[in-house]
Amino acid sequence: MHYLRQGRSFYRNAVALMLPMILQNFVTNFMALADTFMVGVLGETELAAVSMANTVFYVLTLVIFGIQSGTGVLVAQYYGKGRLDAINRIMGMGYYVSIGLTSLIALLSFFFPMQLMRLVTNNPELWGPGAEYARIVGFSYVCMAFSGVYIAVQRSMENPKLGALLLTASGALNILLNYMFIFGKLGAPALGCAGAALATLISRVFEVVVVLGCMLWTRRLPVMPALMARPGHVIAVDFIKYSLPVVLNEGFWSLAMSLFTVIMGHMENNTPIVAAYTIAGNIDRMAAVALFAAGNTAAVIIGRDIGCGERDEVYGKGVALNFVCFVTGLISMGILLLIRATLLDSFIFPLMDISAEAGQIAKMMLAFIAVIMPLRSLNLCNIVGVFRAGGDVRYALLCDVGPLYCVCLPAAALCGLVFGLGITAVYVCICLDDFVKIFLCLPRLRSGRWINSVTRESI
Repeated sequence: MHYLRQGRSFYRNAVALMLPMILQNFVTNFMALADTFMVGVLGETELAAVSMANTVFYVLTLVIFGIQSGTGVLVAQYYGKGRLDAINRIMGMGYYVSIGLTSLIALLSFFFPMQLMRLVTNNPELWGPGAEYARIVGFSYVCMAFSGVYIAVQRSMENPKLGALLLTASGALNILLNYMFIFGKLGAPALGCAGAALATLISRVFEVVVVLGCMLWTRRLPVMPALMARPGHVIAVDFIKYSLPVVLNEGFWSLAMSLFTVIMGHMENNTPIVAAYTIAGNIDRMAAVALFAAGNTAAVIIGRDIGCGERDEVYGKGVALNFVCFVTGLISMGILLLIRATLLDSFIFPLMDISAEAGQIAKMMLAFIAVIMPLRSLNLCNIVGVFRAGGDVRYALLCDVGPLYCVCLPAAALCGLVFGLGITAVYVCICLDDFVKIFLCLPRLRSGRWINSVTRESI
């Protein structure tokens, strides 16, 4: 228990870092939720179509997040050393990888949208609306990659306010544009699913413009174009060593999440199931914004202190951050249960044109999500925060991906596609993930083997 006695300044610093990240995560997920609601007004088919189209982009989103997180592993420790030259080189590597990947996916989704939809669902009713959405929205991810890397670098330098403010403005713009282009309001054409994609693209372009302005005028991180354009062999090797496992982690994790959607998309009576999964997922992400903020806060603090050379104090701070995250998980569980009990039937479901069956399935899913939130908070703290910031990225990969592919996916596929046990059994299989992870994370935390320096004296 003495590890929890870190002093008020430690906890104040953690909360001060966490609050802007909570706002950033809230706005990002609220934007996705607004998309879901507005598309849901068009009908259950359109909602399911956009959801299935987004399964591929969901993988891409988390791969981008993996690149950003991997970048943060290096940036936080070099920030602790005060090495702005190294940070510029790392940022350049992040841009090369993320913009290259997103540009490729954007072009594929533009030229082959129907093939994409046939890949993720066998329901022909979903192919047309989903293809309209996919061929436009792909380019928004190129913009997201550009702004996201810069926001991640600033966050790892203890400046999470930039992302919070920028994404708040972008989210408000996206909601307004959704209203205009989905329904044809304020003089805009009514484009339906394609309108939701166009709104997202325009709001992401706005983010790019603001980030370019910040690069030109900010003093906190003077941009060095020559170093960004030529990161160098040493940084490239370290980036691959510490970022690739994180990218693989997020890529395989998000692929597993998409495969769960594909399993549901091939189950009998899949339209209400997929619609419910989309609604529950968006509400879950809204209720869990503090969990991810707490994990990212842990990454910034642990990485900074290792970079500063405070290795002896890092273990105790890792334990204290686990406590902070667990309390955050309990609060988030209460929020989600309150939303489920008071807002679903009276407010959220009436806004959307979904069936009673889809509503009941969504409530079942949210009940399971709430139960596992405290465990999930500990797993996020250690995998996304403590282990990655300490350079223990390979073990973090094992913890996050192993249970999904060894336990959850096979069990869900058998229950849903072979034995036909229904969506409740399938969702129980999905929720086994965090129960397995906790037995992998806590012993590793206790061992202290996750504490590693990833910086170099000369580059």
